[in-house]
Amino acid sequence: MDWLSEVFQKGGPFFIVNTFFLAIVLGIIVERAIYFLGRGHLNAKAFLEQLKRLLAANNVDRAKKLCDATAAPVARVAKAGLNRLHRGEAAVAQAMEETMTDALPEVKTRIGALWSMANIVTLTGLLGTITGLIRTFSGIGGANPAERQKQLSDGIAEAMYNTAFGLSIALVCMIAHLLLSAAQKKVVADLEAFSLRFENLLAEGGASAQASRAPAAHVDLDHDVEA
Repeated sequence: MDWLSEVFQKGGPFFIVNTFFLAIVLGIIVERAIYFLGRGHLNAKAFLEQLKRLLAANNVDRAKKLCDATAAPVARVAKAGLNRLHRGEAAVAQAMEETMTDALPEVKTRIGALWSMANIVTLTGLLGTITGLIRTFSGIGGANPAERQKQLSDGIAEAMYNTAFGLSIALVCMIAHLLLSAAQKKVVADLEAFSLRFENLLAEGGASAQASRAPAAHVDLDHDVEA
């Protein structure tokens, strides 16, 4: 750990600032990774098949309980549609669309900040480089040759540490932004596809229910006519 302490001492104040930014970046990456691997992760196709089987058995309450078992956006959209099932197809579509609109910001949050952080840490590293060189060259003018060599060595080390550290953090930000953006796009695409398919499923279920009631009404009418 002595080398780490030496790096912080030679890196100067902007190196410490970038260390603070690194902690923020890592926090964003970990939080988003946990979301996409945990609460935001759900196999939409398998979930739709489970709901389809429950609705085919006319078990709407069980389908709602299945949606309550997870906090994934897909489940919340399905629950909104099931809650409005008795109000008709238009109410179902509106409820699902509103819920999906509310869920999308949750999926996209803080990912764009990584790109901004990549630019910030790069500029902070360059500031550390420039200030280190300025302090070095302004201090070696009146120094003796031995001190001049040491001050020059320390100043160049400070400049290079800041440049390397800033660029390294920026690289981490860009790679994380690339991976998390891909995960975000997949969740959004699955959510949109699920919403459309589930809405069609509920519409077909309503049409089937109306069709099954129509023959019964026709038979009663014929019976009344014969009577």
